[in-house]
Amino acid sequence: MKKLIFLILILTSAVAFAQKNEGIVLYEVKVNMHRRIPADRQEMKAMIPEFRTTKMELIFNQNESLFKNVEEDEDEEVNANGGAMRMRFMMPQNELYFNFAENKKVEMREFMTKKFLLEGEIKPNAWKISDEETKEIKGYVCKKATFTNEERKMNIVAWFTEQIPVSAGPDNYNSLMGLVLQVDINDGEIVTTASNIEFKKLKKGDIKIPTEGKKITQEEFRKMVEEQMKQMGGNGMRIFRN
Repeated sequence: MKKLIFLILILTSAVAFAQKNEGIVLYEVKVNMHRRIPADRQEMKAMIPEFRTTKMELIFNQNESLFKNVEEDEDEEVNANGGAMRMRFMMPQNELYFNFAENKKVEMREFMTKKFLLEGEIKPNAWKISDEETKEIKGYVCKKATFTNEERKMNIVAWFTEQIPVSAGPDNYNSLMGLVLQVDINDGEIVTTASNIEFKKLKKGDIKIPTEGKKITQEEFRKMVEEQMKQMGGNGMRIFRN
């Protein structure tokens, strides 16, 4: 009898573990627009809302993940200097695919209405994990992991939970000992937080490897973006006045 009960407990634990190995996470990405305004153009704060929130989703299983846009952005009407102004934030259509078992990464990046395909190996971030700091997100206890991207001048804080035993996470923030539920870049400049977690058996084709776009290297894409942003004055938005 004891052996039967022990076997049932093992099977129950195995099923519970498997149920948390795949599903879909909805994230809210909150960007502080005012912190992105150049120092010599602070008057733009009167025309731009301080925060912009968009939605992204992560489809994951034990070995793969796909991070992509959920919906198209709509125009926002803002009151500026007593008048109405319609503002459109141009959010690119990006898809990031990771195969952790094969150490493979494929990105589809949209820039200036053109799509580019970037392929390569997964290069894990140099995470430093804190065993002392924890917090709860969506009912899950999360540990803190940090790293600094010196090249892009970004301080990243990620909160991951070992209660969901997969290496996935939003954008390029993954390869930890559990699902990443929140990422904070530069102390509130960009905060990505899980708003809903649904565990479900995925169908074949739910996680698709991106194939659309011109093949280009990471370095070529980075240089192209930097050059274009310099020409645009560092702003990736379009403003339409009524």
